[in-house]
Amino acid sequence: MATLSTHTLNSVDGSHAGGIALSLYRIGSGGQREDVLSGQTDAGGRFSQEIALTDEETAATYELVLQTGAYFQAMGVQATPMQICQETVVRFHMPDPEARYHIPMMLAPNSYSVWWSGT
Repeated sequence: MATLSTHTLNSVDGSHAGGIALSLYRIGSGGQREDVLSGQTDAGGRFSQEIALTDEETAATYELVLQTGAYFQAMGVQATPMQICQETVVRFHMPDPEARYHIPMMLAPNSYSVWWSGT
């Protein structure tokens, strides 16, 4: 099985970004989203889930969506009129059905940094 994981960090105050709702979608050939899983980061800003992938699914595009606008609102970060980011979206592939796909993120109300750290 493949493993998808993330570690989210709040770059406003340097803390772990826990309690962020997230969803993983498989993107179909026509652009439609198919639900794969949903959950939320734990108190340490981490999420990890094993995913069984067929050969066909390893060729698909995936979209990880984090509800960062709701997170920052819950944290009491005052929204400005120019705060436009509500979701953080990362599109990627999972070509190896046995690999680990770790996607760490640094989050702020209007920006994010993301990278891949797999094995």
